[in-house]
Amino acid sequence: MNRPAPVGISYENMHFLITHNPTNATLNKFTEELKKYGVTTVVRVCDATYDKAPVEKEGIHVLAWCACVCLFMHSCV
Repeated sequence: MNRPAPVGISYENMHFLITHNPTNATLNKFTEELKKYGVTTVVRVCDATYDKAPVEKEGIHVLAWCACVCLFMHSCV
């Protein structure tokens, strides 16, 4: 399945990366994308479709919130 490319949004000193929700099968590639963008916190706003442990093992915090879009925050550099 083709997934849309991540979209970055910045507001003042906050930066967000909006992307698809991965599955356990695509989690390695997804985690590499998060690291490429400097993501430090994932806010899951959809049903969990993957095990968060491998993401957290890479030093990325995973939080849960209910909605239909996945938002990813990264620290301001």
